Amino acid sequence: MTTILCVRRGNEVVMAGDGQATLGEAVVFKSKSVKVRRIGNGNIIAGFAGAAADGITLIERLEEKLEKHANQLKRAAVELAKDWRMDKYLRQLQAYMIVADKDVSLVISGTGEVMEPDDGIIGIGSGGNYAMAAAKALYDVEGLSLEEIARKALKIAGDIDIYTNHNVIVEKVN
Repeated sequence: MTTILCVRRGNEVVMAGDGQATLGEAVVFKSKSVKVRRIGNGNIIAGFAGAAADGITLIERLEEKLEKHANQLKRAAVELAKDWRMDKYLRQLQAYMIVADKDVSLVISGTGEVMEPDDGIIGIGSGGNYAMAAAKALYDVEGLSLEEIARKALKIAGDIDIYTNHNVIVEKVN
């Protein structure tokens, strides 16, 4: 697993993820795994937690949906979730996704869920709850940017969760 965190304030959104990849109980990569990336027209950020090949497959499928639906993120996410739940092959994929653009942040699951948080903070993966709790605690601290909040929250998650490290990749849209 891993930790992916998305923090939103208005039209500004930051997504961060650690760079560790594990295979069972063994750490395969300590810093090289990229689980957060820009997609579509570059104004959408996607991050995944779970099996790497499955996450990459889902991001590719989402990009196809974005092309088909003129980069309308909500529509593309719903279409992906429907396919993910109904398709015999996709149903086997073991991953979760967070996607965000300037207007919306969503978590997408293989059970057909497409959810938008009330407060703009989403965490997934083995350290997702730790990072999300830390981000919620830091969110109203005067003077902290969204990037600083995300980095501090991922550091806390990395201190607690053995499947999360401190090599953080951050992408933002504003």
